[in-house]
Amino acid sequence: MVLVRQEIGEVLRDVRLQKGRTLRQVASRASVALGYLSEVERGQKEASSEILASVAEALDTPISTIMREVGDRLAVIEGLTTVPDTLPDDLVAEFDADLAVR
Repeated sequence: MVLVRQEIGEVLRDVRLQKGRTLRQVASRASVALGYLSEVERGQKEASSEILASVAEALDTPISTIMREVGDRLAVIEGLTTVPDTLPDDLVAEFDADLAVR
């Protein structure tokens, strides 16, 4: 079974290492406990959207970039041969209809 929290943790760790930052530096800048961030990176804890946003900001990386990478990795694990770059037309139409109602 694929756990999204594990993929999120791996992506956060990969981005942190690519940026040459220590766990301590990112935790401090994101105002997150070092041990907690370590557990998130190892996929042991599920981070809230607020924590993910703080960590992304501490990494100077848009949260959309992090989530896109997570999505791409999940697609590979699920065996998808191609990862669509856009939403399907029927989903776009549904979003448009929802927005029109608001």
